[in-house]
Amino acid sequence: MSTSANPSSARIRVLLADDHALVRAGLRALLVSLADVEVIAEASNGRDAARLAREHQPEVAMIDITMPELNGIDCARRIVQDCPATRVLMLSVHADEIYVRESMQAGAAGYLLKDSAPGELELALHALMRGEHYIASGVARHLVADFVHGAAAAVPAGPELTPRQREVLQLVAEGHGTRDIAGRLNLSVKTIETHRAQLMERLGIHDVAGLTRYALKIGLVRDQR
Repeated sequence: MSTSANPSSARIRVLLADDHALVRAGLRALLVSLADVEVIAEASNGRDAARLAREHQPEVAMIDITMPELNGIDCARRIVQDCPATRVLMLSVHADEIYVRESMQAGAAGYLLKDSAPGELELALHALMRGEHYIASGVARHLVADFVHGAAAAVPAGPELTPRQREVLQLVAEGHGTRDIAGRLNLSVKTIETHRAQLMERLGIHDVAGLTRYALKIGLVRDQR
């Protein structure tokens, strides 16, 4: 792998967020092998990643798309809002058009598959530092195939949820109770109950199992079976 310096000769300070410790260790080893990169902070969930981004203001935040507490897409949205100078690079096992589209709509500057060749990570980082966007080559191939076969057009558009509703939905789907969610979000129990009622009304779903299935369907949480 090339370790050529970044064109600006500046260090690329990276925040790394992934809920799998072994994956995070492998990514960290790959990143620090690059001459112009340093990992300044790590997180195992989206909420900590957003907080650490505010604290450290990294040049790049590498965010796993499916994480507990706060999923990668909503985490990216917070980082882009709170840290305008930070470029977000999404990490995912999904090459589907819907995940790429939602990531870009959230403000991510790049989308990299976890099975990408190691050298592609360096290409992505340097592209982001030049102010460009980067989409993994494997994703580009899938998007073309989806377009040719009409799959992209067939992706259903679900009801529009607010960021807070998505956050509550994810925590409900992860099995957190109302009081626990209220504590995590620093809101009252009554407020969480209101958000939950509004979620059920908007989605036409009236039980926790149904909310969980919906969260799985749209990728807010992963199937742990």
